[in-house]
This record gives sequence, C-alpha cells and structure tokens, in this order.
Amino acid sequence: MRNGGIRMENIIVSMNHISKSFPGVKALDDVSFELREGEVMALLGENGAGKSTLMKVLSGVYTRDEGTLTIRGKEYGDLTPKLAREVGVAIIHQELNMCRDLTVAENMFLGREVMNGISLNNAQMDAEAKKYMDELGVDISPRQIVGDLPVSKQQMIEIAKALSVNAKILIMDEPTSALTSREIEELFRIIHKLKADGHGIVYISHRLEELSHIADRVTIMRDGQFIESGNFKDYTMDEIISLMVGREIKEKFPRIPAHRGEKVFEVKDLNAGRMVRDINFSLYAGEIVGFAGLMGAGRTETTRAIFGVDKKTSGRFFLDGKEIRIDKPFDAIKAGVVLAPEDRKKDGLCTKLSVRHNLALPNLDWICGAGGIVSAAKEEELCDKAVESLSIKTSGLEVDANTLSGGNQQKIVVGKWLARTSRVVIFDEPTRGIDVGAKVEIYHLMNQLKEQGIAVMFVSSEMPEILGFSDRIIVMCDGRITGELDAKNATQNEVLKLATAFESKLGV
Repeated sequence: MRNGGIRMENIIVSMNHISKSFPGVKALDDVSFELREGEVMALLGENGAGKSTLMKVLSGVYTRDEGTLTIRGKEYGDLTPKLAREVGVAIIHQELNMCRDLTVAENMFLGREVMNGISLNNAQMDAEAKKYMDELGVDISPRQIVGDLPVSKQQMIEIAKALSVNAKILIMDEPTSALTSREIEELFRIIHKLKADGHGIVYISHRLEELSHIADRVTIMRDGQFIESGNFKDYTMDEIISLMVGREIKEKFPRIPAHRGEKVFEVKDLNAGRMVRDINFSLYAGEIVGFAGLMGAGRTETTRAIFGVDKKTSGRFFLDGKEIRIDKPFDAIKAGVVLAPEDRKKDGLCTKLSVRHNLALPNLDWICGAGGIVSAAKEEELCDKAVESLSIKTSGLEVDANTLSGGNQQKIVVGKWLARTSRVVIFDEPTRGIDVGAKVEIYHLMNQLKEQGIAVMFVSSEMPEILGFSDRIIVMCDGRITGELDAKNATQNEVLKLATAFESKLGV
C-alpha cells in the first residue's frame, strides 16, 4: 500500500470491511475504501471486480451485508438513495438517466420541483439551473430540450444537478466512454474546478491513459476484494494493470502476423442517408481491418447499412466473389455477415432474458428440429461452447444478461455468432467500457477469427487500439472514405490528417 501521509480530517468517506452477496455470487468480500476532500480517487479493476457494487452501497442502491460506512465523520446504517443524496452523494452513470423530452431545468429539478402555489415556478427553476451552469462555466440554456443535446452536454447537466442538491461526493462511472477528445478536455476542466472547490470525486474508468491528467490516488479491486491503494504517481501503468488482473499482461495489443488470403467480402458504391456516401472497400481472409475516424464520421452508420439495419439507397455486396442481397439483418445473418453493435445493451442483447436465451435466440434455425421444437442438446452445446471459449463469467446460464459486467455482456454479443459459419464479423467499438483484461480476450477472439480465414472489420474510437491491433486501417470523414493505411507503418498524425480531410473524400 502506497498511501503517503494521510490527513485524517480530510477523509469524507470511509468504508471498512464491506461485504455484499447475491445468490451464488459474493460481489464484495471485506473491502475497504476511503475518499478525501478535494481529490480524484480512481477506482480501478476488471469488469466484475466489484467497483459498481461498492459504489451502489455508497449511493444507497444496495444495502451491505457487513461492514461500516462513515460519511463526514458520521456513521450510517443502511442508506437509501434518498438518504445518500441528502448526505451529499451523487452518482453520474455511464448510461445517463435523462428525460429526453424535458428541458434542462425540468430535468435538474425532476422530483423536487419549485412550486408557485399550485403551479410550477419555471422562472425560478430556470434561474437556478442557469446559476449552476454558469458555476461550471458551461453555456447551456435552461430551456433547451435535453434530447437535442450531445451526450457531453447531458453529462454537464447531471453534474450541475448534483451541485444543485449540494452533493460533495461525486461518483463518475465511465464518464468519457462516449466523448470526443475535445469533450474529454472540457470534462477534465470541470473536474479540476470541482476538486478546487473541495468536492471528492470517485472516478471509474477503463481508459487508464487518461488518469494521469486527473487522478490523485488510486484504489484497485479484483474479484470483489480490495487489492491496494496509494498515490497515483507512485505507480507505473504496467503495475496498475498487473494489480487489476492478477497477472502480467505482456502485450497490450496481441497482434499476430497477417497473411492476406483471398478476397472474402466486397462493398461497392454503398449509400445510406447523409452519413454513408459512396463507400467502397474489400475485406480479405487473414487480416483485421480497423475503421478509424472522428465521432460523426459515419463508421457506425456504415456497419448498420451493411448489416441491413438501416435502409440503403444504393450499393452491392459480394461474398467469396458472388453477389449477395442484404435488405434486412436476417439476410446478412443467413449469408454469414454478422455484427456486434456499438450499443450492446440496446442493439446486441435482450437484457431481461437469460444468458442461455441470448446465446440461443439468433441461432434458432440451427438448434430447432422438426416442427420448430428447440433441441435441448444442441442448445446446451452451443451455450457451453460460447461460455467456455470466451471465458464468460456467470453464475449460470439462467441468470439475466443484465446482471453481468460490461465485458461479459460483450462476450455474449460475440458468442451468439460463434455457432454459425460466419464469413464476415463486424465489431463496432468492441472494447468500449470493458477492462484491460477483457479487452485482451476480445483481441484474442478476433485473432482466432482471423486465423480461421474469417474477414474481420472493427470500428474503434481509440487511436492506440486502431494503430496497435489493425493490419490495415481505413479512415472515414464526413460519411466517406478518405484513405487507407498499412497499420504497421501508420502514425497517429497520418490517421488524424485523413480523419479531418473534409475536402478529399476518396473511394477505396
């Protein structure tokens, strides 16, 4: 433990020997955690390490089985979400809980509206909302409809809302996962201001490279247990990763040699709305092709048009030299072209169904016998193979997919396609929101597909990932392809130049 000198009077949260169990799973096992006034505490660990569970105990969502919880020197029994808010705890979730059809002010005061007799005092709520926006240095109108704002602005509203209820303990869960680099810089500016004002911030992130800009201390968890805590500057990144996963990860991007084989898949003259224009590219056996670009470049829209989710206005697809028709996702799946989508919870999973049903659902044509009756043996074989080959951490096949960590949910999204004889696998942001250990497992999976001669295409907003894992890089800007690079010789500057080449969109 590398704590340095602790000034006890500055500790605003003290959690000691916290344990929490769910049926079949011990989520927290004798965990201790401290947060000080005016600091950013990075809470790190793999998916399933217990970070979110610990923070849900602090925010009153879960009651602990054992242990003590002290906030600002006062010990509390079982917190409720309401009591946690009253004592100054606010959590800003990765999936923002905003009412998209309401205004900024209406969202900020939802459930605690200011009344003027029997009617709403909108003028006062607008004035209060503006005051907290101004305090953060953010230019957002209180009358703006939240659904019309980008995610980054919605995040600022959540922070302003926390300030409006006098929250001094802010929990930020993967706050940068959907932000551009410029928006991340703005968030960090806000975080530094909050620190200066004496707020304590718990910062959960799998983007370890960004922590050097904001983190003061770090607490590391693994398998529901406290591992180590100390000053962030006292650790190397390799040490943090090793403590998180319990082993040394020798290679962050385990790229295997590419031996380009036959052309597997070709896209010609694809157009779909404003963000997919004149797209031409090919995918070959034995290589992984990364699609790079800034947010809004049209990469996700391209994957959706290929998979038949979004209607295309023109375009032809060729698989192993033969033209195929894809008008809807079932056409793509039947042909052997599959997609692991960007928003796994919304588009890739049925979160209220079990792990078993999520894996089996898109494969009913394979596991059903005569009369449409599911073969229990085939279903069991499919599910067992997916869980074993992808190391999916679950207490059983019958638990809801929503109860699993983000990394394990991503594995289910991929696992459901493994039973099929897929020829093309498209990954859209496959490692977003998952830990470093799970990322490497996803990379190994992509390498397995590559070695099997399957054409692999993946979209990523993380430049190190694109440069470190791709064999070939295709860059998009403003809905069109602007260039292609050999990843081994590509540089970040070359990719960024093509990603901002608004005046030179090319067909590749």
